Amino acid sequence: MEEAAQSAPAKPRRMRKAPAEPVAVTHAGPTDFSDPLLRAEIKRAAVWIGMAVLVGLAIYLAEPLLVIFGGMVFAAMIDGGARLLGRVLPAPRGIRVTLVLLGAVFFMAWVSMFAGNQIADQAAALPAIVEAQVMRGLDWLQANGARVDAKAVEGIAEKLLGGVGQLTSAVGGVLGGLTTAFLVMVLGIYFAAEPQLYRRGVAWMLPQGEREHFAQTTAEMGRTLRMLMFGRLVGMTVEGVGTWLMLAIYGVPMAGLLGLLTGLLAFLPNIGAPISGLLMVLVGFSGGVDMAIYCVIVYVVVQTVDGNIIVPMIAKKTADLAPALVLGAQLIMGALFGIIGLMLADPMVAMIKVALERQSQRNAPARTEG
Repeated sequence: MEEAAQSAPAKPRRMRKAPAEPVAVTHAGPTDFSDPLLRAEIKRAAVWIGMAVLVGLAIYLAEPLLVIFGGMVFAAMIDGGARLLGRVLPAPRGIRVTLVLLGAVFFMAWVSMFAGNQIADQAAALPAIVEAQVMRGLDWLQANGARVDAKAVEGIAEKLLGGVGQLTSAVGGVLGGLTTAFLVMVLGIYFAAEPQLYRRGVAWMLPQGEREHFAQTTAEMGRTLRMLMFGRLVGMTVEGVGTWLMLAIYGVPMAGLLGLLTGLLAFLPNIGAPISGLLMVLVGFSGGVDMAIYCVIVYVVVQTVDGNIIVPMIAKKTADLAPALVLGAQLIMGALFGIIGLMLADPMVAMIKVALERQSQRNAPARTEG
């Protein structure tokens, strides 16, 4: 046994491999540039390419980004209502936000019932009345020697009436764009419930030196947006209720529908008021010249009160926007994104203005020192 053990071949030992020595790379790689000027130009080109990519992504994702911005606007409205309620009800923020949302739900339910019971029939009859008045005006112009292309005017009238029909059917029934509106409301509720959570998340992605400036800028943007939306809601209420009451006193047909349309269109500054005024006057002509003149007076009185009392009062505490700038933004946003772009053009211009003003204030001390 001992001889067999001695004659058995020994197992080879496993040799440990020596650690590989690091290979010294002495030659330049494809990303090494010895010329500092070339490196600076490459960095500059990379920045511009990155900006071009971001702009392309923003264009490609414009509609989702616009929906997110709409949610922020809706959140500002909820937050403003909760802050206003906090002045009379010292309750926790969550309770105040819930009360504001319940109030909005009750209001929408009332509008739906009111539109369904009293305004649906008026909304269905409005296009026919407007068309009849347009044709009546066309006949009057032709009778007085004006050369008017009846077919062209009729085509324009049909397009306008198509828009009016869509608007009135939206008021009387579906209220249009339910999916987008639902997403905006859901995002707005999330933003309003925990605004600091999202603000801290965005600030965390910024360099530490930029976070304080970001916090101050977003706080100013929030205040401006709350005041802007507060003024818009007050204007919508005054114009809608005032128009409804004044038209109902004189017995103008469809006073409820015209008041509701005037209030809704007041959300679109510079554009909504002329449209509601035109509809009001055309409906007034169906009851005679005297009624049409009264409708013109109602329109002037309502717009004067809104323009000379409400708008200046709110503008003192918010961004003072040039009307031509807002109108230009509305035309561009409306052409690109339709009704949602038209509605959000004004808040977007206000936010951009606040950001530019904050950046200008930040750069002012540097210019003074220089």
